[in-house]
Amino acid sequence: MLFVIEKKIIMADEKKPFLLDLQSASSLDDIEALRSEYNTQLNSGKVNPQTKFDFAYVLVKSASRKDHEAALVLLHELYKENPARRRECLYYLSIGNFKLSNYVEARKFNEILLQMEPRNVQSLKLRELIDEKVRSDGLIGMAIVGGVVASVVAFALALFAYSGRKPSNG
Repeated sequence: MLFVIEKKIIMADEKKPFLLDLQSASSLDDIEALRSEYNTQLNSGKVNPQTKFDFAYVLVKSASRKDHEAALVLLHELYKENPARRRECLYYLSIGNFKLSNYVEARKFNEILLQMEPRNVQSLKLRELIDEKVRSDGLIGMAIVGGVVASVVAFALALFAYSGRKPSNG
């Protein structure tokens, strides 16, 4: 079985658990069920850390950028409030930032996790994916900047050439 992820084909036996977090989306039913539970607990004044984490998890796996942003807020809060969940929070903070194309932040959280767990296979693979995406986006960015610079130079040359002409008295 083959899977296409970030325009890269991998074999099923190469599939790592984190790839599921990047390629699969939470169902709207799951998101709404956990949103309801989270809001009920929030309104009662006491949110169970597991509920908060579960809600953040489905939001990270959502297809919506807005949900990814909300997940990051919850994961930051959990990271500060619950030291026992820091490893998971770091991982999903990295995944969420990756999905938002915040590669510097994704790398930062992933590197903190790798300092704690240097042999963490998921994080090592995620590091490779982040680095690959940064290289790819960097090349695209350089091409765009190069195109803009070339356009500006061409415009400047055209202005210079036009300004050097003598007006005709026709």
